[in-house]
Amino acid sequence: MKPCSKNRKLIAWLALDALDARNAAALHDHLALCEGCRRYWEEISNVTAGLASATADSKLEASESFHHRVAEKLRAVESSSVLENVAAWVRGLRLNWRVALPAIAVLVMVLVAIVTPRHHPAHSMPGAPALQVVAASGSGSDLAPTIANYQMIAGQSLEKLSELLTRQGNKSLPPAPVYTAWSLGLANASY
Repeated sequence: MKPCSKNRKLIAWLALDALDARNAAALHDHLALCEGCRRYWEEISNVTAGLASATADSKLEASESFHHRVAEKLRAVESSSVLENVAAWVRGLRLNWRVALPAIAVLVMVLVAIVTPRHHPAHSMPGAPALQVVAASGSGSDLAPTIANYQMIAGQSLEKLSELLTRQGNKSLPPAPVYTAWSLGLANASY
C-alpha cells in the first residue's frame, strides 16, 4: 500500500522531528488510520535512525593500488578544447539551419562577452572583495579537491598525490546543519 502523496513530505519531516506539535499530532492521527502512510513513516524513521547512529571511521587508509588506480584514471582523462566539445555537440544534434543559426549566434555572443576586456579590480565598487589568487605550492596542502589539481600533483609524483589525498581525507567535515520547524518555514505554515 502506498502512502498518501500529500503526506510524504510531512512524514519525512516528522521522522526528522521537524514538525510543530499541532501538525505532528494531526499526522499521528492520520498514521493511526492509514496503513500506507504508517509503513512509509516506519521506513523513513528506520533510515533516519540508521543515519543518525552511523559514525565515520577516521582510521581508514587507502591502499597503494587505490592511489595508482586514481592516478591512472586522472592521466586517462583527456582535456579537449571548448570548441571541439561544441562542434561535437552540434554534429551530434544534426540541427537544421533554422535552429543552428540562432544557436551559433548565441555562441558567438557568449564568446564575445568572454573575450571583451573586464574592469580592473582597482576600479570596482568600493567595499567589493577583490579576487585573490592562491599560488599552488609544491606540497599541495592548500589545493582545492579538483581533478585538475589531482592531475597536477599526480604529474609531480604519486607520493605527493598520496599525501594530498590522505590529508584531505583526514580533514574533519563541518558539522551537519540542524533543521528546525522555524528554519524550514513550518512555524507559520498550515497544512
